[in-house]
Amino acid sequence: MSDEFNENDWRRFLKSVGEDPDRPGLLETPHRVSKAWKHWTSGYEQNPADVLKAFEDGAEEYNELIVVRNIPVYSHCEHHLAPFFGKATVGYMPDGKIVGLSKLTRLVDGFAKRLQVQERLTIQVANALMEHLQPKAVGVVIRCRHLCMESRGIKTAGEETVTSAMLGELQPNLAMRTEFLDLAREDAGRW
Repeated sequence: MSDEFNENDWRRFLKSVGEDPDRPGLLETPHRVSKAWKHWTSGYEQNPADVLKAFEDGAEEYNELIVVRNIPVYSHCEHHLAPFFGKATVGYMPDGKIVGLSKLTRLVDGFAKRLQVQERLTIQVANALMEHLQPKAVGVVIRCRHLCMESRGIKTAGEETVTSAMLGELQPNLAMRTEFLDLAREDAGRW
């Protein structure tokens, strides 16, 4: 986040909503909010190529899906700057190269830490995996709650938006697509 939007801007914001930025409870708020937004938008500084360093050792004979579920998603919608949050499932079928499993979480987090819409976030993660890892297939499913819907507008609490992206062999291969979606199901794998 650039220095152009500084603590004085947040002081003006507090005044514009009818608050007194000089009252004791708000004295440090402009500093804290500036610091928070710098963190919440730090994804603009992340290059997916740096995150997705691939390993060729370990995948030479592996030809099944690799899926990481329950990846936390915290983002802000670009329309209202309201938070949306939930979980992502990311999977791929390697073609000779794999990435460390934590890299999938870092990839989701990097794209989520930008002003977003869930649909774009979903395809950005899938496209980055296809481009930088070059697997046979990629699948991404993201489930989120959007506070712009829950706290204003229609005010419906608890609704979940689900988006998906299927690339490579997941598009034409119904059996592989079904397997990925079964693995991505919220209740899959519970003991």
